[in-house]
Amino acid sequence: MSGTEGRTLEDMTDATSYCGIPEPAGPKPEPAAEGPFASCVLCQEPTEYPESTKGITLCPVCEWQEAQRTACSG
Repeated sequence: MSGTEGRTLEDMTDATSYCGIPEPAGPKPEPAAEGPFASCVLCQEPTEYPESTKGITLCPVCEWQEAQRTACSG
């Protein structure tokens, strides 16, 4: 039992994923309107975030793949 039985998507908050696992804390950086863009830490492709963004920056492809890896199965 995962503790999410009987919950609907409407019951979920923005801070909780579909699996019932809390989303990462902190605000997500806003996409940059124009460059220079930060490089993805995994593939070195340009991301949608400005170079001044602190922390780990991922391109849309790596961000999606990371979300797939960390999603619950089930």
